[in-house]
Amino acid sequence: MAVSDECKLKFQDLKAKRSFRFITFKINEQTQQVVVDKLGQPGDTYADFAATMPEGECRYAVFDFDFVTDENCQKSKIFFISWYADFAATIPPLIVLFFLSTSTLKLAGCRSPDTSRTRSKMLYASSKDRFKRELDGIQVELQATDPSEMSMDIVKSRAL
Repeated sequence: MAVSDECKLKFQDLKAKRSFRFITFKINEQTQQVVVDKLGQPGDTYADFAATMPEGECRYAVFDFDFVTDENCQKSKIFFISWYADFAATIPPLIVLFFLSTSTLKLAGCRSPDTSRTRSKMLYASSKDRFKRELDGIQVELQATDPSEMSMDIVKSRAL
Protein backbone atom coordinates (compact mmCIF):
# COMPACT_ATOMS: atom_id res chain seq x y z
CA MET A 1 0.00 0.00 0.00
CA ALA A 2 1.46 3.32 -1.06
CA VAL A 3 1.30 6.44 1.11
CA SER A 4 0.81 9.83 -0.55
CA ASP A 5 3.46 12.46 0.09
CA GLU A 6 0.71 14.77 1.39
CA CYS A 7 0.10 12.36 4.30
CA LYS A 8 3.73 12.60 5.40
CA LEU A 9 3.92 16.38 4.91
CA LYS A 10 0.70 17.10 6.83
CA PHE A 11 1.82 14.80 9.66
CA GLN A 12 5.14 16.70 9.87
CA ASP A 13 3.17 19.96 10.04
CA LEU A 14 1.06 18.55 12.88
CA LYS A 15 4.11 17.29 14.76
CA ALA A 16 6.56 20.15 14.27
CA LYS A 17 4.42 23.23 13.71
CA ARG A 18 1.20 22.10 15.41
CA SER A 19 -0.64 23.35 12.34
CA PHE A 20 -3.44 20.82 12.88
CA ARG A 21 -5.12 19.23 15.91
CA PHE A 22 -5.85 16.05 13.98
CA ILE A 23 -5.64 14.41 10.57
CA THR A 24 -7.84 11.61 9.29
CA PHE A 25 -6.65 9.37 6.48
CA LYS A 26 -8.44 6.99 4.17
CA ILE A 27 -7.41 4.40 1.62
CA ASN A 28 -8.25 5.24 -1.95
CA GLU A 29 -9.02 1.75 -3.22
CA GLN A 30 -8.74 2.76 -6.89
CA THR A 31 -5.16 4.04 -6.53
CA GLN A 32 -4.24 1.70 -3.62
CA GLN A 33 -2.88 4.68 -1.71
CA VAL A 34 -3.40 6.19 1.73
CA VAL A 35 -4.52 9.82 1.34
CA VAL A 36 -5.47 12.71 3.63
CA ASP A 37 -9.20 12.74 4.38
CA LYS A 38 -9.76 15.64 6.83
CA LEU A 39 -7.65 18.19 8.69
CA GLY A 40 -8.61 19.52 12.13
CA GLN A 41 -7.70 23.09 12.92
CA PRO A 42 -5.51 23.84 15.98
CA GLY A 43 -8.50 25.08 17.99
CA ASP A 44 -10.60 21.96 17.37
CA THR A 45 -11.48 19.75 20.32
CA TYR A 46 -11.37 16.01 20.81
CA ALA A 47 -15.17 16.00 20.40
CA ASP A 48 -14.73 17.68 17.00
CA PHE A 49 -12.26 14.97 16.04
CA ALA A 50 -14.45 12.10 17.27
CA ALA A 51 -17.39 13.48 15.27
CA THR A 52 -15.40 13.14 12.02
CA MET A 53 -15.05 9.36 12.32
CA PRO A 54 -17.55 7.96 9.82
CA GLU A 55 -20.05 5.33 10.86
CA GLY A 56 -19.60 2.13 8.89
CA GLU A 57 -16.29 3.15 7.27
CA CYS A 58 -12.65 2.63 8.18
CA ARG A 59 -10.12 5.37 8.79
CA TYR A 60 -6.69 6.01 10.24
CA ALA A 61 -6.16 9.15 12.28
CA VAL A 62 -3.58 11.04 14.27
CA PHE A 63 -4.57 13.34 17.12
CA ASP A 64 -2.32 15.79 18.97
CA PHE A 65 -3.57 15.42 22.55
CA ASP A 66 -2.70 18.11 25.10
CA PHE A 67 -3.07 17.23 28.78
CA VAL A 68 -1.87 18.08 32.27
CA THR A 69 -0.11 15.40 34.33
CA ASP A 70 -0.77 14.65 38.00
CA GLU A 71 2.37 16.74 38.70
CA ASN A 72 0.67 19.71 36.97
CA CYS A 73 2.96 19.59 33.90
CA GLN A 74 1.60 20.50 30.46
CA LYS A 75 2.29 17.67 27.98
CA SER A 76 1.30 16.59 24.51
CA LYS A 77 1.20 13.14 22.90
CA ILE A 78 0.45 12.15 19.34
CA PHE A 79 -2.08 9.33 19.11
CA PHE A 80 -2.43 7.00 16.14
CA ILE A 81 -6.00 5.72 15.96
CA SER A 82 -7.22 2.83 13.82
CA TRP A 83 -10.96 3.15 13.30
CA TYR A 84 -12.43 -0.15 12.09
CA ALA A 85 -14.54 -3.01 13.34
CA ASP A 86 -13.05 -6.28 14.55
CA PHE A 87 -13.25 -8.04 11.20
CA ALA A 88 -12.03 -11.41 12.47
CA ALA A 89 -15.26 -11.90 14.42
CA THR A 90 -17.45 -11.08 11.41
CA ILE A 91 -15.81 -13.23 8.71
CA PRO A 92 -16.50 -16.95 8.42
CA PRO A 93 -13.35 -19.01 9.13
CA LEU A 94 -13.25 -20.38 5.58
CA ILE A 95 -12.95 -16.85 4.11
CA VAL A 96 -10.20 -15.95 6.61
CA LEU A 97 -8.33 -19.11 5.68
CA PHE A 98 -8.79 -18.35 1.99
CA PHE A 99 -7.56 -14.78 2.53
CA LEU A 100 -4.53 -15.87 4.52
CA SER A 101 -3.57 -18.55 2.04
CA THR A 102 -3.78 -16.33 -1.06
CA SER A 103 -2.86 -12.91 0.40
CA THR A 104 -5.60 -11.38 -1.75
CA LEU A 105 -9.31 -11.27 -1.27
CA LYS A 106 -11.14 -12.81 -4.21
CA LEU A 107 -14.66 -13.90 -3.45
CA ALA A 108 -15.61 -15.25 -6.88
CA GLY A 109 -16.97 -11.93 -8.06
CA CYS A 110 -19.33 -11.53 -5.11
CA ARG A 111 -19.37 -7.86 -4.04
CA SER A 112 -22.37 -7.35 -1.78
CA PRO A 113 -22.27 -4.39 0.64
CA ASP A 114 -21.25 -6.73 3.48
CA THR A 115 -18.40 -8.12 1.39
CA SER A 116 -17.26 -4.62 0.50
CA ARG A 117 -17.17 -3.58 4.16
CA THR A 118 -15.30 -6.74 5.10
CA ARG A 119 -12.79 -6.19 2.30
CA SER A 120 -12.26 -2.60 3.45
CA LYS A 121 -11.68 -3.69 7.05
CA MET A 122 -9.17 -6.29 5.93
CA LEU A 123 -7.40 -3.76 3.72
CA TYR A 124 -7.09 -1.25 6.59
CA ALA A 125 -5.98 -3.88 9.10
CA SER A 126 -3.33 -5.32 6.79
CA SER A 127 -1.98 -1.86 5.79
CA LYS A 128 -1.87 -0.28 9.25
CA ASP A 129 1.70 -1.17 10.27
CA ARG A 130 3.15 -0.11 6.92
CA PHE A 131 1.35 3.24 7.10
CA LYS A 132 2.24 3.82 10.74
CA ARG A 133 5.96 3.36 9.95
CA GLU A 134 5.72 6.33 7.58
CA LEU A 135 4.64 8.59 10.46
CA ASP A 136 7.70 9.01 12.64
CA GLY A 137 6.72 10.37 16.05
CA ILE A 138 3.62 8.39 17.00
CA GLN A 139 3.60 8.00 20.79
CA VAL A 140 0.38 6.14 21.57
CA GLU A 141 -1.67 3.72 19.49
CA LEU A 142 -5.38 3.12 19.93
CA GLN A 143 -7.76 0.85 18.03
CA ALA A 144 -11.47 1.63 18.09
CA THR A 145 -14.49 -0.09 16.63
CA ASP A 146 -17.07 2.28 18.11
CA PRO A 147 -17.02 5.68 19.86
CA SER A 148 -16.93 4.16 23.35
CA GLU A 149 -13.52 2.62 22.61
CA MET A 150 -11.99 6.04 21.97
CA SER A 151 -13.72 8.03 24.68
CA MET A 152 -11.92 10.93 26.33
CA ASP A 153 -11.45 8.83 29.49
CA ILE A 154 -9.65 6.12 27.52
CA VAL A 155 -7.48 8.66 25.70
CA LYS A 156 -6.52 10.35 28.99
CA SER A 157 -5.67 7.04 30.65
CA ARG A 158 -3.50 5.98 27.68
CA ALA A 159 -1.70 9.34 27.66
CA LEU A 160 -0.65 9.08 31.30
